[in-house]
Amino acid sequence: MSVPAAHAPTATAREGGPAPDARTGRRKPKMSFRHRASAWDRRYSPYLYISPFFILFAVVGLFPLIYTGWVAAHDWDLIMGQGEFIGGENFATVLGERAFWVSLRNTLSIFILSSAPQVVAAILIAYLLDYNLRAKTFWRMGVLIPYVVTPVAVALIFSNLFGDRFGLVNSILEAVGIDAIGWHSGILPSHLAIATMVNFRWIGYNALIFLAAMQAVPRDLYEAAEIDGAGKVRQFISVTIPNLRPTIIFVIITSTIGGLQIFDEPRMFDQYGRGGTDGQWQTMTMYLYELGWTRSDFGQASAVAVLLFLLIIAIGLVNFVITRRISSSEVKR
Repeated sequence: MSVPAAHAPTATAREGGPAPDARTGRRKPKMSFRHRASAWDRRYSPYLYISPFFILFAVVGLFPLIYTGWVAAHDWDLIMGQGEFIGGENFATVLGERAFWVSLRNTLSIFILSSAPQVVAAILIAYLLDYNLRAKTFWRMGVLIPYVVTPVAVALIFSNLFGDRFGLVNSILEAVGIDAIGWHSGILPSHLAIATMVNFRWIGYNALIFLAAMQAVPRDLYEAAEIDGAGKVRQFISVTIPNLRPTIIFVIITSTIGGLQIFDEPRMFDQYGRGGTDGQWQTMTMYLYELGWTRSDFGQASAVAVLLFLLIIAIGLVNFVITRRISSSEVKR
């Protein structure tokens, strides 16, 4: 059967040359190397530009996480190195120890006592700094000074302020007729003292983040609210807070990650760095440090690290769900 002339392949097509254009019937010109390089550049250069982040994340983020899981599944000694594969035995051993649950309780307690007041105080300070204060640059720089001070210095200063016998806080309490508090012997007092250190260091930093978000709120909204008769408090609740919702979510998530990984403040709260005589303020990171560098058991220390990672993910998801529902309810209203 003969092939119609209109559909018969041309000699050029049979020889592997460029096929003719379907619309004009003419052969497409062969692309030069420069044109092909230009097309490759437009297609692949964006991936090349963003690749440093993913390479760095894979090296310092993803690989250590995977390797920690690998170590947690082995009997791994600090000196002898990798031992035999034991699966989830390290997790079972850690979960069966009282010290783990005590450290989990302490971590959650200090996290709650520090994160919630921290966000509220940072929003209020940012709202005050948003006004036309005299020497506002000085005040805005001043709130950042505690963040610049090293955590070790902050912990040493506050550990002396909250001293059981000669601390300044107990001296003030005794001067007003209140009995001295055992900041280093009680569970809740020690958590309050450590949470005070954390708040002192991070409130100013978060306040500047909220201040930047407040300055992005259109001033027309405040003028319209003032025309409608809304006072300063009403403007703050109805105008400022709704526009700060994305920033509040960001600060809550970052404070959650940092609060659950707290280490410097509780370790420097006393001269021994063990978290108290009975683990009154020993956090999960301190317990991890004790397993790895005191008991030389990297397998169990890695298991605690994996459990802490899962805890952060779980609390982060809870925060995400709650904030998403709040945002959805606001949009519906």
